[in-house]
Amino acid sequence: MLDETVPDGPIVLIGHSMGGMTIMAFAEQHPEYFGSRVVATVLMSTSGGRLEETKFGLPALISKAGTPLLPLVNSATRVSGGVIDRARSASSDLAWLLTRRYGFGDPKPSPALVSYVEEMNSRTSTETVARYLRTLYTHARYPALKALRSAHSLVIVGDRDMITPVNHSEEILRHLPDAEFVKVPDSGHVVMLEHADEVNAVLISFLEKLTA
Repeated sequence: MLDETVPDGPIVLIGHSMGGMTIMAFAEQHPEYFGSRVVATVLMSTSGGRLEETKFGLPALISKAGTPLLPLVNSATRVSGGVIDRARSASSDLAWLLTRRYGFGDPKPSPALVSYVEEMNSRTSTETVARYLRTLYTHARYPALKALRSAHSLVIVGDRDMITPVNHSEEILRHLPDAEFVKVPDSGHVVMLEHADEVNAVLISFLEKLTA
């Protein structure tokens, strides 16, 4: 529980992609935390729903699953760890290329950074990926954003994000009209890695405003 991790003082929740979705799910289950314990939230490269519109972005999220999984997306309830294992073994080299294509805004990102993201994604267990796919298209958390209005909010997105495109952040802003919004130029889904200095500066400025 959050209280066990941070027993005292104000809390700022920062979530990227699925992390942002997790914050929304938490707000849906425990709206009473927002405005009292949770004083601010940062939603980065994420979505409150409508993910069915971005199927082309799935390879970057599931990494080594690659193209063999795409025909299964519309029948995600039948996806299992064994299916993903077979797909991963069939497309290990393709995973790196897909990560570069869908994770970054720069058409020629640092190969080392691409490898870092691809390796991080590949460490996700197959069963976790399977469960993620089964719930991805049922993600609908826009009503939960109402709880976030009790706290300060910052929304960050890369202007070339192909997995959770800018219009997903704009829809979040429609539910959080007082939120601060930052669109990072020439950045894809992993905006906090691709443009770390810019994102860090925005976060520091946001936190300084809270303390002021």
